[in-house]
Amino acid sequence: MNLKDLYIDFFVSKNHKQIPSSPVVPENDPSVLFNTAGMQPLIPYLLGQPHPYGTRLCDYQKCIRTNDIDEVGDTYHHTFFEMLGNWSLGDYFKKEAITWSYEFLTKTLNIPVNRLAVTIFSGNEYIPADEESYAIWRDLGIKEERIAKLADNFWIAGETGPCGGDSEMFYWRSNDPIPDTFDPDDERWVEIWNDVFMQYVKHEDGTVSELPNKNVDTGMGVERTVAILENVNDNYASSIWSDVISLISQIAKKPYEGNEKSMRIIADHLRTSVFISADNAGIKPSNTDQGYILRRLIRRAIRHAKSLGIDINTDWEQQIAKLILNKYSSYYKELETNHDVVLEVLASEKIKFNRTLEKGLKEFMRLTTNNQNIDGKTAFHLFDTYGFPLELTIELASEKGIDVDTEGYHEHFRAHQELSRARSAEKFKGGLAGNSEIETKYHTATHLLNAALKKVIGHEVHQRGSNITVERMRFDFNCDHKLTDEEKTSCEKLVNEWINQALPVTMCEMSKEEALASGAECMFIEKYPDMVTVYTIGDNISKELCGGPHVKNTSELGHFRITKEEASSSGVRRIKAVLE
Repeated sequence: MNLKDLYIDFFVSKNHKQIPSSPVVPENDPSVLFNTAGMQPLIPYLLGQPHPYGTRLCDYQKCIRTNDIDEVGDTYHHTFFEMLGNWSLGDYFKKEAITWSYEFLTKTLNIPVNRLAVTIFSGNEYIPADEESYAIWRDLGIKEERIAKLADNFWIAGETGPCGGDSEMFYWRSNDPIPDTFDPDDERWVEIWNDVFMQYVKHEDGTVSELPNKNVDTGMGVERTVAILENVNDNYASSIWSDVISLISQIAKKPYEGNEKSMRIIADHLRTSVFISADNAGIKPSNTDQGYILRRLIRRAIRHAKSLGIDINTDWEQQIAKLILNKYSSYYKELETNHDVVLEVLASEKIKFNRTLEKGLKEFMRLTTNNQNIDGKTAFHLFDTYGFPLELTIELASEKGIDVDTEGYHEHFRAHQELSRARSAEKFKGGLAGNSEIETKYHTATHLLNAALKKVIGHEVHQRGSNITVERMRFDFNCDHKLTDEEKTSCEKLVNEWINQALPVTMCEMSKEEALASGAECMFIEKYPDMVTVYTIGDNISKELCGGPHVKNTSELGHFRITKEEASSSGVRRIKAVLE
């Protein structure tokens, strides 16, 4: 049985409810471009909002992390991955969480106990060492020498807020003799699972107090765990990737051995591109935000296909994408629904990139008219602007008998990486801090704008995505034309009328079927549980399935003003607006 199915079945047997995987593009979360962890969509509920499914939850979540795109190509980095998780929202705590983790690993997955080791929180000046977790692991049969107490085993999102120690589980991933004593710095011990215990709250003055409702947040990576269970030291040699790698090898007419890096990059980047393109947010390749990541992944895959000698004018990427779509569609329905969209996105971007490469060749010939050597800055310019990998620049230069400053190139490349990471860390911090008062107001304002667009443009208008920061709101919607000044003014006027009417914003729980029958609208119906929260503004001005948060009354919003209206992608328009 598939690891995802084993995991869900196990926790359902422990009275957990399975919740649907959230989209890879988060709704109303400005802190990240993509959902980066299983806990991220559950942030409101970890902060105390009741979850419609109850207090025991489990799922498998689609995740995308882009900080290490350039590291993909080794044995274990991935941009897209699946995360297994189970949660307790003020229900069970350490004893049950640790006991079930141990039971799943040793009984369901049949991992020998002598291949396991764990870490726990060693304590700090505010919080004592986690002796409770230590005792539980000892009682389960983990030897004292296999339990490490570490100061790093502590989790907090940002500077303040819910926090607590965590307990990480490690597997001896080597054929070498298993040491009696666990050394966390020995890379042969590989982390496979993490139980986080949100036991405390840290205040702005630095003090810490116990939470009245304690939460458990756990996470296990599917790719890494499958590789461990199948006893392979290369994630891409596991059953998760073997069929994709085999197809790439067949298309390239080359073996995996000796061509690992390029084949891993193609496999990883096309899988991630499939999931981004299939997301109902309608992301298309572009030069900003999620669209930039999608473009970068597709083009990097194309470059490595060329390096393998694949004729990129064939349908090679369609063959690989179809395999991935078929492989995952039974778990994620949007892959089936948006099957053709994915294939069109890949084909279209390939054509555009081919044109860019042609421009790059012309630029290369211009730069080397007098057969001058290529400095590091120029080599990086060819890569960054025209997608020329260094290898292609070196190959072309060699044909002309000129040299390339590879050291200079790598210096510029490293500087670019550091700048990108710094910007990413600053702009997309993530965590539990993204529900400020102003963001809550903007969240409610998106509902009013959605209702206004339906009145002004037509009831066929539906939300296709949104993004909120403390400075502004962004709202994407389907529409076949650029809004006229009159239409924008009418929308603004309606929203402000509803704000001035001081309409109540009410929330009630009901079944998903009742909600839809009552006329409530939602963006991604498949992600909602059987019991949902429905927010109604006024006398049915707006009625939407939503996880919140929202203001209590529209009078709290202030004045609404549209600052920009533009195209987002084909058939999708985008409005940016502020509350003043």
